[in-house]
Amino acid sequence: MTALLALDPLDLAALLCSKVCHDVISPVGAIVNGLEMLEDEKDPETRNFALDLVRKSATSASARLQFCRLAYGAAGSAGASIDTGDAEKVARGLLEDDKTKLVWNAPRVLLPKNKVKLILNMCQIAAAAIPRGGVVEATISGEGEAAALSARSSGAYFRLAQSVPQMLAGQPESGAVDAHGIQAFYTGLVARSSGMTLTIAPEEGAVTIAAAPAAAAA
Repeated sequence: MTALLALDPLDLAALLCSKVCHDVISPVGAIVNGLEMLEDEKDPETRNFALDLVRKSATSASARLQFCRLAYGAAGSAGASIDTGDAEKVARGLLEDDKTKLVWNAPRVLLPKNKVKLILNMCQIAAAAIPRGGVVEATISGEGEAAALSARSSGAYFRLAQSVPQMLAGQPESGAVDAHGIQAFYTGLVARSSGMTLTIAPEEGAVTIAAAPAAAAA
């Protein structure tokens, strides 16, 4: 069996920070552009456009930061649980738009925080495979340590990055992790720290990422 890649903690932190910055820089840049337009323009129509740009970009930046706080941050002390309703809220804020629909199949319960991190990261990986929109379906069944998770995405322009399965398994083919692969690699780390076994099942135009307690998956 191929050994798991042991990523240096400093490298892991740096790569995750790079991902967060990458996710947030676009809407923040749009806010700056909108404010510059407001300073320079007197035309009412142009100013309304700039205000709308600032408003939408600020909403997007806030949604991305709230998602990152739960998906990557401490989100409570060690051993804390997180309300799955909060997870649904940040997932909808990040993933849903006029092209993508999120179907959330989960009761509102307190779940161990690493399992909440896991389902959020699984959803984002699944959503990345449908860049032009589609459906992301998140499912949580069972409770507490026995909970099983899945994220499925489908869309007309489906494309799953080739490196995702190896990164989830902690065994990148290149033997290294870059900023593009860090989320899938981190997702695998969270799964294993939670005693979960990940499986990924690509199909025509869709993919399902599932996580089950290791004992149940054995």
